[in-house]
Amino acid sequence: MGKLDGFLTIDRESPSSRDPKERIGDFKEIYDEFADEKTQQQAARCMDCGIPFCHSGCPLGNIIPEFNEAVYNEDWQEAIEILQSTNNFPEFTGRICPAPCEASCVLGINKPPVAIEHIEKSIAEKAFELGYIKANPPSERTGKTAAIIGSGPAGLACADQLNKAGHSVTVYERDNRIGGLLRYGIPDFKLEKWVIERRVTLLKEEGIEFIINTEVGKDISGQEIMDTYDVIIVCTGATIPRDLDIPGRNAKGVHFAMEFLTQQNKKVAGDAVSEKEIISAKNRHVVVIGGGDTGSDCIGTSHRQGAKSVVQLELLPQPQKERTEKDPWPLWPMTLRTSSSHEEGGDRKWSVLTKAFITNDHGQVEKIKLVPIEWYEEEGRMKFKEHESKAYFIECDLALLAVGFTTPEHPVLNQFNIILAEGGLIQSKNYKTNRTKIFTAGDARRGQSLVVWAISEGREAAVRADQFLMGESKLARKADSMIVLDP
Repeated sequence: MGKLDGFLTIDRESPSSRDPKERIGDFKEIYDEFADEKTQQQAARCMDCGIPFCHSGCPLGNIIPEFNEAVYNEDWQEAIEILQSTNNFPEFTGRICPAPCEASCVLGINKPPVAIEHIEKSIAEKAFELGYIKANPPSERTGKTAAIIGSGPAGLACADQLNKAGHSVTVYERDNRIGGLLRYGIPDFKLEKWVIERRVTLLKEEGIEFIINTEVGKDISGQEIMDTYDVIIVCTGATIPRDLDIPGRNAKGVHFAMEFLTQQNKKVAGDAVSEKEIISAKNRHVVVIGGGDTGSDCIGTSHRQGAKSVVQLELLPQPQKERTEKDPWPLWPMTLRTSSSHEEGGDRKWSVLTKAFITNDHGQVEKIKLVPIEWYEEEGRMKFKEHESKAYFIECDLALLAVGFTTPEHPVLNQFNIILAEGGLIQSKNYKTNRTKIFTAGDARRGQSLVVWAISEGREAAVRADQFLMGESKLARKADSMIVLDP
């Protein structure tokens, strides 16, 4: 490495963020500028460790020590070449990935880990600035055609890889803008949408065709796509939200989180939103049910809309601040995480079960009944018991359900007669479905997961589809022997 004792002499430092009171007044990204010299210093903290476990922590297998060394040496061109060899969209993952690589960083055993996510974002942005990332269409075309159903991170990565292989790629998207979850699920304060537009413009310049406002089974039939393309890759995501079947669920003011987030993202983009369908947290007592990233996004969005109060509910107990013997290094630790949205205000309640939505005479939710629960282990499984005698109520006139997602939407899959696995996900082997020329990738295949996993899935499915088309594939892929520590 460029500075062998960097991890001993340099402390971890990350970009500062705008004051919470200021940033809740807009939907811009929250972080301040960070000097290149400081990023080089952070890259210098990367150890010359014998086995870089960060490779395994990253679902993409990013070659992290090598790009850290290039950054330390101020060789941004080499850094982006290394990074792009495994990651199609580092400008996305450098902003929104929870950084499982950092959780498995060797330095993280007894010191703060290397700031890998920030360095990744810095490499991408510096490469765009210096012109190292630019349109690079394939020099030859194979004459083969591929259709990608869905333009989320898995679909975009798969399209990018197949285009690199020289195939003619068309991406079908039912919404009016490209990006899927990146576009409609992630708030602009985490990922401003010009970042997506910049990448999509490049993909178009490289020859990928995007068809929007086109839903399979409604605007175009599955059979028509089957007749038109040599290979099809289904990347529709797992978009069916998990529901909460309790009394009062159908009350006014109770919504799925993605309804709320999608609507706000459309408003920021300047898209028309019907006033009759508007979901607003302004002057409301907001309760977010679910303690994950989607719940946090709802909190940050509620603050920006002017919520009167915000409470987040979590069924699980509050995690420890440090690792325990149950999740030792280099595994993904189940530790307490505080997002930027939590820094902006609100309250968090742990080990509570939502029992009912209480409505007023007009059918509008006004309270939620909660019951404290106690977790215990029985025969190796975690269970909980309710303390009904301690039930209580909290004020609520907007409830947002952020309790996860289950399966892809089956009508689209039925268009292709795709067999589903038990539980409703797409059944596949090596990314191939039961249909001869149909493959799948992303959440539709593996279930709700991270954006970085979706990109990895898209890349791997592209290899399989390329092999199907050409008999072999020269596309880069993760080594078969690579062990990935899935969080």
